[in-house]
Amino acid sequence: MAATAAATTSFSALSKHSLSLNTSPQVPQKAPPFLLPKTLQKPYLSHATHKTHITLSSKNPISDLVSTDKKSSDDFSSYFDDDDDKPREECGVVGIYGDPEASRLCYLALHALQHRGQEGAGIVTVNDNKVLQSVTGVGLVSEVFNESKLDQLPGDLAIGHVRYSTAGSSMLKNVQPFVAGYRFGSVGVAHNGNLVNYRKLRAILEDNGSIFNTSSDTEVVLHLIATSKTRPFFLRIVDACEKLEGAYSMVFLTEDKLVAVRDPHGFRPLVMGRRSNGAVVFASETCALDLIEATYEREVYPGEVLVVDKDGVQSLCLLPHPEPKQCIFEHIYFSLPNSIVFGRSVYESRHIFGEILATEAPVDCDVVIAVPDSGVVAALGYAAKAGVPFQQGLIRSHYVGRTFIEPSQKIRDFGVKLKLSPYPVQPKEVMVKRIGDFVDDGLNGSPESIDGGWVQAPLNQDVQKVSEAGKLSSLT
Repeated sequence: MAATAAATTSFSALSKHSLSLNTSPQVPQKAPPFLLPKTLQKPYLSHATHKTHITLSSKNPISDLVSTDKKSSDDFSSYFDDDDDKPREECGVVGIYGDPEASRLCYLALHALQHRGQEGAGIVTVNDNKVLQSVTGVGLVSEVFNESKLDQLPGDLAIGHVRYSTAGSSMLKNVQPFVAGYRFGSVGVAHNGNLVNYRKLRAILEDNGSIFNTSSDTEVVLHLIATSKTRPFFLRIVDACEKLEGAYSMVFLTEDKLVAVRDPHGFRPLVMGRRSNGAVVFASETCALDLIEATYEREVYPGEVLVVDKDGVQSLCLLPHPEPKQCIFEHIYFSLPNSIVFGRSVYESRHIFGEILATEAPVDCDVVIAVPDSGVVAALGYAAKAGVPFQQGLIRSHYVGRTFIEPSQKIRDFGVKLKLSPYPVQPKEVMVKRIGDFVDDGLNGSPESIDGGWVQAPLNQDVQKVSEAGKLSSLT
């Protein structure tokens, strides 16, 4: 039988197009009037100007993250023998300021971001006594939280986190958000990204007396904030982030403030929205804003610090931001197709990726089959460009999570078997159609009209002719 194409996106076919695909950023359609936000009591205070549109870099978006200094990593290797210390960039974060149902909205937003992390989830809120309270746990959002757990998280200020799967025997202690006390109060943090100079920073901090409770690179940020000499609090964050190298989109929580930070390169996404009651929301993807009826306003710009408190929203420039280097895998795999990431629709990007693949790597095929779920839109684009029907050949089990982010290859392999069940019906005809010979699909018209378009198919079973010579045969 003619070949069947399973269309997903290809790094080799797509990387060279990363610049051209993002030259016309997309924004969501205007929200209905009943969802339009009210402004906060005071206007935005901007201390930096930024371009509103960001284009993808034509260079490798992760090339600057990889250290070539072997000695620097070997010096601190004794700290990190556990598999749990491998980079875990694909988490999801949420921050909400100014809504009395902050914890429940955070819970719903984390549901929308569940695809970014399945191993653990957590929420931190500030109660009426200005005390930070947290609930964290291993498992899916729906497994960690219930009504009684959410009742323990009152307040109108909250941050949340879903954690990318990891290995290791003590995963609970690494589930974010982290909360820590220091001499001026308490702070909570949720982080999406990976700090490439984490080992060096941790070694320096430990030499100066810092004690670490987890193996997460996020804890380094808390120690840098605590040891900073600058005032006020958000300048401590700026001071800490100036020492960080790598990818970080973070939300911080204090007794009266919500702070959002994005690294100068903008590797990972972070967006800001607003609910109709004026509540400000930050999230890794716009799909989280949609679920809690928050209107998308803009991205947190690379190198920007946004501080939200009773006085409004204040924007500061963290560091001079170089050429943006957003991770293309956000559009290929991590993000949901209904999200706007890096100023562009993920659905549109994946559809174009499929079209590019059909142009650069065409094959003769009868149907195009997607590898669900992230490959579906790319397969639709491939099928449209190639003029080939799209078919379901792999049936997705929605009771199994994303196998790519499972902790080990063995579990990923087994997870694929559980998750995807193949196209199991054998061909019933002795004759199969040659590619390109006929437009006729073989189902319309008389057999005589398609005789020239059929070739003998190899069969291992006995065949019995059921018609005169020249006509189709069928299996016994």
